[in-house]
Amino acid sequence: MGIEKELVTVLCCPVTKVPVREVEKDMILKLNKLISENKLTYADGTIVKEPIQEALITEDGKTIYRVDEGIPIMLVDRGIPAKQIK
Repeated sequence: MGIEKELVTVLCCPVTKVPVREVEKDMILKLNKLISENKLTYADGTIVKEPIQEALITEDGKTIYRVDEGIPIMLVDRGIPAKQIK
C-alpha cells in the first residue's frame, strides 16, 4: 500500500512548512544500508531500527519522513535529518 499522490501534494514539514515529495528508490536503498549499520538517527537522536519502504523528503532536501503502510509519519521527533546520507 503506497501513499496517495494527492496526499503528498498537501503535506509539508511540520517544522519549516516546506512542501514534501516522495523519496526515490536509490535513496531508500542508502537509508536502509545506514539503518542496517545502526548509523541513521531520527531528529531526537534515536536510532532508526526498522527498514524504510517508502518516505517523503522536504523539497529543500533537509528532512526525511518515513511512510509506514501508506501513512506518513510527520512527527517533529521522527524526522530524519538528511545530512546523515552521503
